[in-house]
Amino acid sequence: MKVNHFTLCGLLAILTGCAVGPNYHPPALNIPAQWATPLAGGETNAAPVDVAWWKSFHDAELDSLISRAALSNLTLRVAEARVREARALRGVAAADFWPTADVPASYMRNRISQHGFLGNLLPPGTSPDYDLYEADFDAAWEIDLFGGTRRKVEAVKAQAAAAEFNRRGVLVSLLAEVTRDYIETRGFQQRLTIAAQNVAAQNEALEIARDRYRHGLTSELDVQQASTLVAATAAQIPALEILLKASIHRLGVLLGQSPGALLTELSGDAPVPAPPPVVPVDLPSVLLLRRPDVRRAERELAAATAQIGMATADLFPKFSLLGMAGLESVSAGDWWTGGSRIWTFGPTMQWRIFDAGRIRANIRVQNARQEQALASYEQTVLNAFEEVENALVAYAKEQVRYHSLAASGKAAWESVAIARDRYKNGLTDFLPVLDAERSLYQVENELALSRQAVSVNFVALYKALGGGAEK
Repeated sequence: MKVNHFTLCGLLAILTGCAVGPNYHPPALNIPAQWATPLAGGETNAAPVDVAWWKSFHDAELDSLISRAALSNLTLRVAEARVREARALRGVAAADFWPTADVPASYMRNRISQHGFLGNLLPPGTSPDYDLYEADFDAAWEIDLFGGTRRKVEAVKAQAAAAEFNRRGVLVSLLAEVTRDYIETRGFQQRLTIAAQNVAAQNEALEIARDRYRHGLTSELDVQQASTLVAATAAQIPALEILLKASIHRLGVLLGQSPGALLTELSGDAPVPAPPPVVPVDLPSVLLLRRPDVRRAERELAAATAQIGMATADLFPKFSLLGMAGLESVSAGDWWTGGSRIWTFGPTMQWRIFDAGRIRANIRVQNARQEQALASYEQTVLNAFEEVENALVAYAKEQVRYHSLAASGKAAWESVAIARDRYKNGLTDFLPVLDAERSLYQVENELALSRQAVSVNFVALYKALGGGAEK
């Protein structure tokens, strides 16, 4: 006798108590033993000691902003509510393991048609009106022989875990965004200070040019060139002020407050927070355990696998135990007597034998969704490794750029001093002074941007590593 696959699965499920559908196993991945990018920016393969990576900046204001954002950020509140929703749905699914019981009760005033069949059977003089009192205790229990309910619970548990990892992912992004915006705020303040200092220094050169012009030692061209440089540098200040206010406004919103709530608090200048000299990044194998988006994708894959079993269980019959006990009487006076008792009890079986292929089509749907979830998980893993590798490169190379700019800045200051001295003593025209001062501002501005970029890249590195997800 030929036995098809589904019949065999059903018999095995009855005999062993197992659930139909595939059992979930985490996919095997090819994980590199080491990072492809050389650890050349102070990074090490050691495990992070403190998951609160932002504290390595040693900035009390930043620590305060982080704490407040974690308590009041509205996007994080939405993610937390979704976790509570997913956990509640887990309880809804688990309730299907247990019987259901109802206690209906009713009173009805009835009348029998005197011209109907029952009316003709009534003895003469009998009223066609009567009362009916009824109270029951109904119970039903669907036995999960083929594991449909177990697969459903398995799916919602995985979905609840995915919701939790989504919350952690939102938290990781929030911590990184608050830190990045704070660093940029301090960077804009530093660049404003540099611009103001350069305007002041360039005004000194302008006064030198004017003094030499008044004494007939130079032409008016030197004065106009100096004035042009002062105005061009001063024109950078409003643009920086716009960016500064925007970054402070963004921080206010991240903290769940109005955009202008932090303007007074962050109005004072402070240096750009500097990252620590040593940055532990751990091994690539740990990344899959730390990145919330990777773990969320893995749990979504587990849920999709369980849903195949849920769909497969519909191929098999459903067995239930039904029972009812109660009282029924046409008279309230004898309603509580033994003769008013009614009851019924027995097993039932329901098996859908024809549905035009709907169940098998649904199984194919769930298989396709599971394939999508698998591909999505693998892509998420690849994206995670890519982000870390890019962050390692950016963090190390920006430090090299910063040191080069620092050396260039020292040379630019010396060039300005020499050019001014030579111009003041009439040994050269104003063009070297103009070039030296223009170069000085550009180098100092680039140096401030690079200092900011080093700290921002540190933030990006820890975000890529999933830092802060354990908070």
